[in-house]
Formats: sequence, structure tokens, C-alpha cells
Amino acid sequence: MEFFAVILAGGVGTRFWPLSRGKNPKQFLPIVSDKTMIEETVHRLAPLIPPGNIVTISSAEQAGTINNLLPSLSEQNILIEPQGKNTAPSLLLATASIYLHNPKAVVAALPADHLITDPSRFLNKLAAGAEAASKEGSLITFGVPPTFPATGYGYIQFSKEGILEVQDEIFYAVQGFKEKPDKVQAQDFLEAGNCYWNSGMFLWQAETFAQKLEQHAPALFTFWIEILQALRANDSDRMIRIFEELPALSIDYALMEKARGVRMCEGNFGWSDVGSWTSLGEIWEKDEQGNSFRGESIILETRGCQVYNPDKLTALIGLEDVIIVNTDDALLICHRDYDQKVKEIVAELKKRGKAEYL
Repeated sequence: MEFFAVILAGGVGTRFWPLSRGKNPKQFLPIVSDKTMIEETVHRLAPLIPPGNIVTISSAEQAGTINNLLPSLSEQNILIEPQGKNTAPSLLLATASIYLHNPKAVVAALPADHLITDPSRFLNKLAAGAEAASKEGSLITFGVPPTFPATGYGYIQFSKEGILEVQDEIFYAVQGFKEKPDKVQAQDFLEAGNCYWNSGMFLWQAETFAQKLEQHAPALFTFWIEILQALRANDSDRMIRIFEELPALSIDYALMEKARGVRMCEGNFGWSDVGSWTSLGEIWEKDEQGNSFRGESIILETRGCQVYNPDKLTALIGLEDVIIVNTDDALLICHRDYDQKVKEIVAELKKRGKAEYL
């Protein structure tokens, strides 16, 4: 079995503004260690997948950064999407590239900016997932056991009947994907015991992906055929035209939610999507009052605060649950309960034409 990883490296990480910008988004920042998040992702895969089988997909501008950060990857493995149109178009192009090499190859679609604190367990489950995808012709995903009623994640509902066991790992039949819930629904999902957070990681055999598109997403299957033809002809102009017409959809909505024959393995490997300043603060080391800092600080009567100000001294007095992020040209001050609204600041900057802050 030939096994490939596709690293989804596009996107701009709007919820990490003002540190994350269009030219230097979250996946290219060393925010969880001294390595950038994309370097961590590729390094994590090294014991299982060789560099020749690791593919990234991003914009042309981001591809240059990837080439600098990951010199072990060949240029032909650094794919460029003509337009950023969410994960479905990205994965059509990446999977089609691998399909032309080997239709029976297994593809793991992985975000570039997630944290895994137990990489050994993750690789064991990834290897089992690849075998399950190859054996049964299923689409495979990982569901993270919820620890609180999160409203910022989608959920996967699964059945504990009709399981598949591969390499001592259990794969449950997926009953459905649930959108991000309100607080009441999230509490219901938590109590149900068969609704896990959607990790956004997927595995499939390249030819199975094509078959599922044809069966459950025929409109996208038409684009799949066109992408294969453009790749065979090495026709970049045609690829640009295809991407202009492709709908901007996530792979979850475009295929996973519609397809039959989807299985989920428990993703109990210390996962975090590091999707906001608050979630990053949970990873950083805290003092006895729950404060976390990047940079020198003096604090008095302050609790639950998070500060990124690596080049200056920060002094805090009498604050609680506040996020402060200081960069060369912008300062963010935000209550922890509102950190999901940081992306609205980015939207407002776009509306005002403040491109220099994006």
C-alpha cells in the first residue's frame, strides 16, 4: 500500500490577527514550539510517511514560504491552487495528482496548523486508518472525544454497532455530521456519548474518493474529470478556468456529509485545532493565577490573562480574562469570551480598505 499525506497549507488564520496575516498566516508561525506549525506537522509524519510522499497545497505566495521552511520536500510536491476556495477544491486537485500516480494510493488529508501532543498514538491510528481505507473502501475520519460542550466545533455522530477493527483500532460507522451547535445542543452532544468533535482529518484511497464523488457529489465529479484532464495535459490555463468555476466548499459539506460508507476512529491523541487565542492560551504554560505570557511581564492581582508581547515588558494590574496581542503595527485587546470575534475585526479592516493590516 502506497501512503501519501496531503497537508492543507492555505488559509490566513483570521482568528489569530494581528499576529497572523495574509503573508504570514498561522501555519507559518512558531506559536506552539520553536518550530512553525507546518514544520511540526511534517516532522510528526516522518516516522510513517517519507518526504517524497508528503504533498502540500496552498497559494503560490504561500508555496514560496513552504519551500523555504521544508527543504526536504521536492518542488513537484508543493502544489499550487489557482484560487483559495476552501478545502474541497484543494483536495480535488491534490487527490487527482496522486490518483494519476497510483489510483490505489491512500491519501491522508491533514491540516497544517493542528497540534498533536501524542504523536506516537497519532501515527498508530493513522497507519490503521490507511489500512482500513485500503481494505474496505471507506472514507475515514477521526473524532475527538469532547471534554466540554464546545460550540466552535462541528460534531460527528457515530454508531457503536457494526464496527471494523484494524490493527487493534476500532472504526465506527458514521451516522452523520453535525454543524456547530448552540450551547444547549452542544451539551446534548456531550451527554449522548456518541458525538465527537470533527477533527478535520480524513483518509481515503484515491480511486475511492473518485467513486464517492461520482455517487454522492456528481457536480464535483464533473470538475474532478476536468482536473484530471488538465493535469494530464499540464494545462495551467485550463486549471485556472476550472478553479474559477469551482464552488468554494469545505470537503465536509461537499462530500463527507453526503457520502455513505464513512467510518470514524477515536482521535484520542492530544488534538487541538489551535483555532483561537484562547485555545492557544490553554497550550502555553500558566502561572498560579492562570496567566500565560510570551515576553517579560509584571503582574499584580490579575487572573486568566494571555499576553503576546515578546519584545516589550508588559505590566498588568487588576485584570481578568483579557487577551493582549502586540505586534509592530497593531494591538489587540479582547475579553477571552469574545476571541471568536477577532475574525470580524479582519472583515472590518477589509471593508475599510486597510490592506496594510491584513
